[in-house]
Amino acid sequence: MSRILIKTPASSPRMLASAIGVALSASSAAHLAQAAENTEQKGERNPISLGATNITGQEQDNTSYQVEKASSQKYTAPLVDTPRSVTVVPQQVLKDTAATSLQDALRTVPGITFGAGEGGNPQGDRPFIRGFDAQGDTYLDGVRDTGGQSREIFDIESIEVSKGPNSSFGGRGSAGGSLNLVSKTPQARDFTNGGFTYGSDQTRRYVLDVNRQFLDNAAFRLNLMSHEQNVAGRDAVNYDRWGVAPSLTFGLGTPTRVNLSYYHMESNDLPDSGIPYSYGNSGAKAAHVHDKPTDGGDSNNFYGLKHRDFRETRADISTFSIEHDLNDNMTLKNTLRHGSTGQDYVLTQPDDSQHNVNQFGTVWRRANTRVTTTTTTTNQTDLFGNFQLAGMKHSYSTGLEFTGEETRASGYTVSPNANPVCTTAKGSLGGQCTSLSNPNPDDAWAGSVARNYNGTNTKATSRAAYVFDTIELDPKWLLNVGLRYDTFDTEANTNAVAGRTKIKDDSQFFNWQAGLVWKPLENGSIYASYATSASPAGGLVGEGADGNPLSAGAATSDLQPEETVNYELGTKWDLFHDRLSLTAAVFRTEKKNTRILVDALTYQNGGESQVDGVELSASGKLTDQWQVFAGYTYLDSELVKSGLNGRNGVVSAGSNKGNQMPNTPKNSFSLWTTYDITPKLTVGGGAFYVDEVYGDAGNTVYVPSYTRYDAMASYKLTKNVDLQLNVQNLTDKTYYDKAYSAHFANQAAGRTALLTTSFHF
Repeated sequence: MSRILIKTPASSPRMLASAIGVALSASSAAHLAQAAENTEQKGERNPISLGATNITGQEQDNTSYQVEKASSQKYTAPLVDTPRSVTVVPQQVLKDTAATSLQDALRTVPGITFGAGEGGNPQGDRPFIRGFDAQGDTYLDGVRDTGGQSREIFDIESIEVSKGPNSSFGGRGSAGGSLNLVSKTPQARDFTNGGFTYGSDQTRRYVLDVNRQFLDNAAFRLNLMSHEQNVAGRDAVNYDRWGVAPSLTFGLGTPTRVNLSYYHMESNDLPDSGIPYSYGNSGAKAAHVHDKPTDGGDSNNFYGLKHRDFRETRADISTFSIEHDLNDNMTLKNTLRHGSTGQDYVLTQPDDSQHNVNQFGTVWRRANTRVTTTTTTTNQTDLFGNFQLAGMKHSYSTGLEFTGEETRASGYTVSPNANPVCTTAKGSLGGQCTSLSNPNPDDAWAGSVARNYNGTNTKATSRAAYVFDTIELDPKWLLNVGLRYDTFDTEANTNAVAGRTKIKDDSQFFNWQAGLVWKPLENGSIYASYATSASPAGGLVGEGADGNPLSAGAATSDLQPEETVNYELGTKWDLFHDRLSLTAAVFRTEKKNTRILVDALTYQNGGESQVDGVELSASGKLTDQWQVFAGYTYLDSELVKSGLNGRNGVVSAGSNKGNQMPNTPKNSFSLWTTYDITPKLTVGGGAFYVDEVYGDAGNTVYVPSYTRYDAMASYKLTKNVDLQLNVQNLTDKTYYDKAYSAHFANQAAGRTALLTTSFHF
């Protein structure tokens, strides 16, 4: 079968792993003998601060879980004085939890769940923040990172989670919040960090992080990664990926800094097809009522086909930024980025739309396919700093953004793939059907897979201007305001057997935020805030299901942007000599003007949903030896006005009014904590609870609540060598971490043990 992604030799990941291993061995051999002496003799340079940017003079040697300020200059105040809920997952938490992917990392942030993908809604990261789909709301160093992806974090320093409507910061979407991934950048010193992880289920991971200062004000940094593993508790599933990320900075510590970076990552997986939902009634025409996944008695069961299924992905991102201090209080920065992402897959979905599971104990291996390439070019110019006016201090940030995006989406024609009734057991109908209780992923596939170039080409152009300001009215009162204006034009051209169609939509919208902060003491704040977001039709530019009639071939009577508002009251405190940050907030998020189905193939802006919630968090040090990173979120969601039931413009029976929103757990809790027993030995552990989650708006399918436990121990073998053992899902709990609206849910990995050896020179 033909695939569009650029092929590399099959041994590329292994070659990269070997190269990293050789580099680590060479470095360790050269340094271990004199590690202690060299470490003591090397003096540390003083850190050089360049305001709120990522280009810094020194990599901060900070092992605390507490973060005082977000990386983006759009946050014009420290986090304790920012009137919204912001959680930053720092590098030390990523390291201690042995996170390797975005989904791994966000497990430590309650209030976030993940949705599953299939064909039309792509495979990859699909986070839901406070109950709202944030699939298109991920940013890399403050610039939108588009395209369906499963993101790695080998080149990521920290992850910033902003909760609540956030369009004033990043533009369209962001109804529930957004994610900003902060890249590792060159530092003004020499270091080599590397490690290899060996674990259960044939896990092998190699990483290398090398930084060299080759001039007084210039440095180069290179991050490499190779990763391969099977998945605990899942037959046949495997993941294989590799990545490289070089970056170069000139002007460290000077008024003008220039940074060039490139990121490349490829993966080649046998994707997990998930577990089908059962039916409470075994009748041939039964409907879901309150049904959960069923694995036929063995949670290891895998319903895909080794000889047919695959998933390959690619990401290439190039960035050029230049930053100049106009004076001590004003900085101008320009960022130019071009990114290209793609994925190519045939995925088995364990479809039970013919009720094979309960009638015959069988599963139809429905093939979902997708071939996409998304390219994005963005130029973003920012001016930020501070000034005094009328006796009040202003910390401001303002800017312009111009972006062009294009997604080309097509797939494969799989034949046969026509929803059969699987009256017989495994391997029947040429591999189309298999047994629920005893599937065989090695079944022969007697059908054909051919490249189908029909599909949809979606283009979008956006232009924006924005301004943010934190005004110190007096030492105890701060006013934080932000305003953004966007134009977003999108056009979808579809080629199909029936002919060509073309649909356009042009939107213009303002978004704003305002927060009043009272500081009863210097280390604390109490705030009230209001924020908005706007989600225009076609906002995912062909890379996801956004309730967009453009992709449904539907007649539409109104295509205005959906509108979301958030009201929030909160308090933030830095305690224990400012080592521990505590936050608490109550909020209401209302989404109005939602596009809903009101008749066959007719959508209008008449829907409404709302979430009332409470959020608590703690991050930092309780004592010099004891760290904690914890949070709790309560979400009471409701579909207030839901329109008619239906999919792709086809009306079905029933009403969703008053139901809970999909992928929105009422209660979620996370706790990760570590304790230094001795200066060399650290132990830690985590507990993660997520309430029952519905997969669909009808609340007919769900995944049960679960509690997962993790444990870790690390030991400093020398000043240059660390050992760390992580056991994830300690009790080998069978649970589901992604719910799809129909047919299936994704099962999480079982117990996984990982032993990491790290080198630091």
